[in-house]
Amino acid sequence: MSDRPLKKLGFLTIGLFDEDDPGRGHESTLRLIELGERLGYDSAWLRHRHLQYGISSPVAVLAAATQRTGRIELGTAVTPLGWENPLRLAEDWATVDVLSRGRLNPGVSVGPPLHYDRVKDALYPDTADAEDFGYERVRRLLDHVEGRPVTDFRGTEGIETYSDRVQPHAPGLRARMWYGGGSLRSARWAGENAMNFLTSSVVKAEEPGQAADFAAVQLSHIRAFRAAHPEGEDARVSQGLVVIPTDSATAAQRARYEEYAASRLPRTRQPQGPARMLFAPDLVGPCEEIAERLRAHAAFREVEEVAFALPFTFGHEDYEQILTDIAERLGPALGWKAPTG
Repeated sequence: MSDRPLKKLGFLTIGLFDEDDPGRGHESTLRLIELGERLGYDSAWLRHRHLQYGISSPVAVLAAATQRTGRIELGTAVTPLGWENPLRLAEDWATVDVLSRGRLNPGVSVGPPLHYDRVKDALYPDTADAEDFGYERVRRLLDHVEGRPVTDFRGTEGIETYSDRVQPHAPGLRARMWYGGGSLRSARWAGENAMNFLTSSVVKAEEPGQAADFAAVQLSHIRAFRAAHPEGEDARVSQGLVVIPTDSATAAQRARYEEYAASRLPRTRQPQGPARMLFAPDLVGPCEEIAERLRAHAAFREVEEVAFALPFTFGHEDYEQILTDIAERLGPALGWKAPTG
């Protein structure tokens, strides 16, 4: 058994769709969230895909999901803040949190938007060279969510009444803010700023000559985060590996899953690129085998929450099979118990 039995089971999807029929892909994502709730999952997470054929507006999709679910927590893993105005985003998230009755778990990351040189004239035509894509952008967002004043005026002007803080205000949302990081610096910063920490299947092997030991690197990030966090060992961490159980899969599905994982395996053998990005292997096979591999994973042994990532390119029926096997077989094998009632 792992050192910390699994308490919260979640899943992550990017919500792919056909450009000529985007409604079907978005509906598929909503149906998967509904299925997740029926299966007992604690959380469902959406990942942003800007200028691609995946969900570009998780806040809109999650708003819809609040009206089709009643218990499952809903999150973003993650929202790249380089694309967002923190004040407007705080308004959107507070609105979705109110609609969900306190179930929203927003995750964010920093850095310039991907391919910034190609998109900056459309995204920030007048301020592209002045935008700050660092941690200060997150601090602004946290202040807005917490309810700190954003203006020096509140009161009535004519027949209009104004607030000096973001409305609606969502009490408790600040405590459910997550930072998605893959470096020691990010882990420490998230801890110092009392956020929760999302760690995925990608980390940075930052030390020169550092061995390609994904679990060891990820473990160092988790421990650095908790060492810096006011809650110490009780600070929340969620791990997001790609997990593909095959227990109830057809022969065709198993072959497709194994081919998918094999095509991505070479990148896991050594750090990639100047940033020395290190990728975790996808976990494919029967649930008992996956559980054994997770129990041997040094970083997994340090967490009580997961948001297993669904593979990017499979179909709706594949995702239903994967989610069902995880909830009915893998989760219990790791000590997780579905909620009752």
